[in-house]
Amino acid sequence: MATSYISGAGSMRAEKRSVARNSVIAAIAITALKIFVGAATGSLGLISEAAHSGLDLIAAVITFFSVGVSDKPADADHQYGHGKVENFSAFIETGLLLVTCVWIVSEAVRRLFFHHVVIEPTLAAFGTLFLSMAVDFWRSRALGKTALRYDSQALEADALHFTTDIWSSGVVVIGLALVWLGHKFSIPWLRVADPFAALAVAGVIIYVSSRLARQTVDALLDAAPRGIRGQIVREVAGIPGVLDVDRVRVRRAGNRYFAEVQVALSRNATLQHSDTMASSVTDAVQRLLPAADVTIRTLPRATGTESIFDRIHAVAARHNMGVHDVNVQDLNGKLHVEQHLELDERLSLKEAHDFVSVLEAEMRSEVPEINSILTHIESDSATIEPGDAALKDASLEAKLRRIVAEFPEVIDLHEVVLKRVRDRIYLSCHITMPDDLSLARVHDISTALEIRFKQAAPDLFKVLIHTEPLTDNRR
Repeated sequence: MATSYISGAGSMRAEKRSVARNSVIAAIAITALKIFVGAATGSLGLISEAAHSGLDLIAAVITFFSVGVSDKPADADHQYGHGKVENFSAFIETGLLLVTCVWIVSEAVRRLFFHHVVIEPTLAAFGTLFLSMAVDFWRSRALGKTALRYDSQALEADALHFTTDIWSSGVVVIGLALVWLGHKFSIPWLRVADPFAALAVAGVIIYVSSRLARQTVDALLDAAPRGIRGQIVREVAGIPGVLDVDRVRVRRAGNRYFAEVQVALSRNATLQHSDTMASSVTDAVQRLLPAADVTIRTLPRATGTESIFDRIHAVAARHNMGVHDVNVQDLNGKLHVEQHLELDERLSLKEAHDFVSVLEAEMRSEVPEINSILTHIESDSATIEPGDAALKDASLEAKLRRIVAEFPEVIDLHEVVLKRVRDRIYLSCHITMPDDLSLARVHDISTALEIRFKQAAPDLFKVLIHTEPLTDNRR
């Protein structure tokens, strides 16, 4: 699995660098040709196109190096990867385009009002422009496909550049054609069409730059894609068990998204359940942003439907403790709680009692309806106890079976095991009861049996009864 991923990543880098390298080679050839023919004809439109192509060449070189760096994996110093290099590359391209516009506009104004330049349209000029348009079409198509496949902003910027180059070259062709018509039919005002064509090219560049600037600035400032936050909130809020979506933050670095989502879950949820919910939230986010790096934070929160039992368990869970055998009694309108709590057997009585006092105080504060609490402290084993092999006592087992027969709900008794651990006798057994018997009744019967077993055999230190349904009573 890892090998295929590395292989895929290597293939992606190779394809991106290949298409970027081809773009650089084409840009060198086209820029050199435009400079030569523009200088020969004196066409500002063609010279402005040469300047535009020259900056495109610089941009193509920057893109070539940026795609090589951006796909490097995250390291200790760049924990979110190197994807921002692509965004920064696109930002530099925007600046270069604006520099081009300033020069083109100033030169066009100078030629229109202060210094008239005679232009001689030639077949070489038209041929250069048409060749440039064909090459730009090929470049923009190749770059666009690769950018779409790998969601590369740097390659997308290059593709956008070369698409607009086609239109700007077309404008220059029109400008040169109008100049030629002006010469041929002696129409003076058509002879200044070339500077106007150059201004049109500048307009196209400004339009493209503004779009690219918004994209790159948004990426560098970690702006979330428009509307994505609302989509994530709706998707995550629909997951059963999610009480609320408190925060969603999305940022982009190169072709990868990073999302942070904070969700509220029931405060009684176990750590394992919280982890399962986090996986569900991650899947929901990645349905909207495939392959996104998602960080989930879960917050415990009380629900409006919590019972007194839920609230008592929530306070214990806050201390990473679990209470059991919780019993709530209504005595003349006052609630009295009895509960069992297991604590580390290595604690002293004073340490255990101090902890229980704090816990009970928090429970009374959390549940004001409680008038009093009584906690039975039990020791939670922290060591593995050595024991003897199972004991055999046929008379005791017969006595136990007679006791079980007194309970009509108990269908059978099996797997009776006696063990001696630290000079204490432990008894474990399995009993079968009807499938549809309520859990409360099952607990009452088990407790009664435990009491009767110890009465019949006072040497028993601990009794563990495993209850099973009739349809599955051998596990």
